[in-house]
Amino acid sequence: MTTALRIPPLRTIVAICALGGSALLMTACSTTTGSQAEAAEAAPTTASPTDTASPSPTASLTKDQMQRRDLVSKTKVSWDKAAGTAVKEVSGGKLMGIELKAASQENSASPGTASPGTASPGTASPGTASPSSPAPAPSPGSPEWQAKVAAADGTVHMVDVDAADGKVFRNQAQPGQSADDRRKVADRLRKATQSPAQAVKAATDKKKGTVTGAMLDESDGKLVWAVDVVDTKDWKKTTYDVDAASGKIAREHTDQD
Repeated sequence: MTTALRIPPLRTIVAICALGGSALLMTACSTTTGSQAEAAEAAPTTASPTDTASPSPTASLTKDQMQRRDLVSKTKVSWDKAAGTAVKEVSGGKLMGIELKAASQENSASPGTASPGTASPGTASPGTASPSSPAPAPSPGSPEWQAKVAAADGTVHMVDVDAADGKVFRNQAQPGQSADDRRKVADRLRKATQSPAQAVKAATDKKKGTVTGAMLDESDGKLVWAVDVVDTKDWKKTTYDVDAASGKIAREHTDQD
């Protein structure tokens, strides 16, 4: 006897198919969701511009440090070149000091014209060898070397040199110098057996940087060359007091401003 094959009702078939489709759909959704989660974890985290912005180098500098940076970056003539030029402007001249400064409005009053109290162009003041054609003064804020040069008789002259082109634009004898004043100046220079160049070498051997000043001065009763050295990494200035007789460093001080 042959057993008849029983075919399930149509409703049962439809239900089975529906269940199978739902299972497949759930599996596909689960796979898609998992892939998206994995992709999100793998993707690098990007911080907002506010989080990643590094501090501005300028923001970390003080006002004095920014001024040093601006002056040094515009300076094309080194201290020794400017000092050599200034000394040649005075008969029998010896350097008493030199310092890098920003040109003032007074010095820049009018190109080729002497500042108030200065000898007229082409007219030498006592003991001076003024240039016959003085150079125009640099514009306000530009770098200049202000030098103090003593003549053979001890008369002190202020000689200003443009730090960009090395030209002298002012040569002026300090007013009101008495015979006693000149004697004291000559005496100090005799006692300073160390030259400015030797003092600068002692300072820069101690700290590398740009020299922005070298002045003959007194410290604790000793005659010294005060040498300023600027570190071009952080624009801080260190002053070294170098004994003008022995050449040894007597004191050092770093300006934190």
